[in-house]
Amino acid sequence: MTFTVLLSSALAAGAQDRQVVVAADPALESSGLMAHLAPRFLLKTRIRVLSVPFENAAGAGGADVLLAPVEALPDAAPALRDEARTYAVRSTHENADAAAATYAARFVDWLTSEIGGNTVAAFAPGGTQIYFPATGPAADASGPAPTGDAVLGEKLSLTFCGRCHVVGPQNRMKGLGSTPSFGVMRTFADWEVRFSTFYLLNPHPSFTQIADVTEPFDEGRPPPIIPLEMTMEHLEAIMAYVTGIDPADLGAPIRHQ
Repeated sequence: MTFTVLLSSALAAGAQDRQVVVAADPALESSGLMAHLAPRFLLKTRIRVLSVPFENAAGAGGADVLLAPVEALPDAAPALRDEARTYAVRSTHENADAAAATYAARFVDWLTSEIGGNTVAAFAPGGTQIYFPATGPAADASGPAPTGDAVLGEKLSLTFCGRCHVVGPQNRMKGLGSTPSFGVMRTFADWEVRFSTFYLLNPHPSFTQIADVTEPFDEGRPPPIIPLEMTMEHLEAIMAYVTGIDPADLGAPIRHQ
């Protein structure tokens, strides 16, 4: 199950007021690019991205934004390219004056901006960059720098995450043995997705609330532990802190004779 499917199922039952539905070409979906873009756009704008198959968009019927090869969207703005083709993006609400139109425009503007180009270029599964900005030189594959307060992020990491995870030397004896440390998680190829969307990954949804993002807890199923209540500003600060952490040195791989 792809992360985008997880994101869609987790949020489909949520509030519909701050989300944009993107119908993306199957190649972009299967490569993992949409799963890469969704949490980063959410962090920057507080707008959720839900993906639907492009072939099921019914000519804009269920999507706010279309993202497909330029041949399919000749009147749209080029957004990104791979070695074989260029992909364009456009809103399906060009002449509408509604929240959906606003959020769609935000996504199109973000994806075609320098920051969006950097975010696209930073998608490099296995260390290999797949996509590039549609025009001009390739963007810096390191992606945009985090904008949160790293000092605050360290404090919040200890407060919110330190009861289960070893955040660093500050609480090295206080984490749960069954949970990986921050340093270990920084060695994961998808560490950015794991940290920026942790509230969607079990067991976190059962006790985590992020203002204006997650739904209230089900009154019939109270949190099993003291709830973790935070904001997206808190998450941005934690991301800034985690970005500066050195990945744990796990030693050389075991060699078998």
